[in-house]
Amino acid sequence: MLQTLEVAYGPQTAVVWLNRPDVRNALDPRMIAELTETFMALGADNEVRAIVLAGRGKAFCAGADLNWMRRSAQAGDAENRADAQTLATMLHTIYTCPKPTIARIHGPCMAGGMGLAAACDIAVASHEARFALTETRLGLIASMISPYVLRAMGARTASRWFLSAEVFEATEAWRIGLVHELCEADRLDGQINELLGSFMLTSPHAVAQAKRLIRDVAGAPIDAALLEETAARIAEQRASADGREGLASFLEKRQPAWVPRQDT
Repeated sequence: MLQTLEVAYGPQTAVVWLNRPDVRNALDPRMIAELTETFMALGADNEVRAIVLAGRGKAFCAGADLNWMRRSAQAGDAENRADAQTLATMLHTIYTCPKPTIARIHGPCMAGGMGLAAACDIAVASHEARFALTETRLGLIASMISPYVLRAMGARTASRWFLSAEVFEATEAWRIGLVHELCEADRLDGQINELLGSFMLTSPHAVAQAKRLIRDVAGAPIDAALLEETAARIAEQRASADGREGLASFLEKRQPAWVPRQDT
C-alpha cells in the first residue's frame, strides 16, 4: 500500500501524485522508495504508455523532508552514503524509464524537486511555479540531482543557481531549458493532456529506443564508432515489428496499430 503517493490511471496513461501536501511533498525515505518501486512497475506495464509526475496541494516538491535531514546530520558516513544511494537510484529509475515522463509543476519546486523535474523527459509548469537549488544555504551541495539538472540547463547556466541558491521564476526556468512549456495554472492539465495525446500517436517501442538514443548519443564524439552505432540502431529499428508496421501504415494511408481506435 502506497503511503506517500497516489497513482491514477487513464487510457494508457498514469499520473503519479506526490501526496504529502502537509509538508509540501517533501522527499523522505518512504517516498523515495515508493517512487522507485512505482516507476519500475509502470515502466514494465504494457498498458501504460506515458507517465505524469505531479504534486498534491500547493507545491510540486519542496525538496528534502526536514526530519530526514536532521537524521542525516547525525548519521555516520556509511549510513549517509547508503541513504544518498537510494535517492540516486530513484532519480535514475525515473530518468531511464522506457515510457515518456512528464513533470507537472506548480508552486514551489525546490532542490530535490528540481531533480525530479529534470529527471523527467518533459517539464510543464504553471506561471506561478518557483524554483531554487537551496543546498548551499544549508552548507550542502546539489550532488545527487546534479546529473539531471546539469543536463537540463547546462553547466554555465547552472553555475549561478547551484552557487547562489536564489529563487527564480517559471519564466527563467523556461528560458534556461529546465521547463519546456509554461501556461496558466488552470491550463496545466489541458496542456499535459495535449502532450499525452501526441504520445498516443507514437510507437511505444520507438519511443523507448529514442530515449536510449538520447542518453547514449548526447555528448558523445562524432567519430567512426558513433556513425557505425547510429547506423546499426536505425537498421535494427527498421527491421522491428513497429518499424515495419509504421512504414506499412504510411504506405497504406492508415493509422498504425499502436494508435488507439476511436469509438464510433
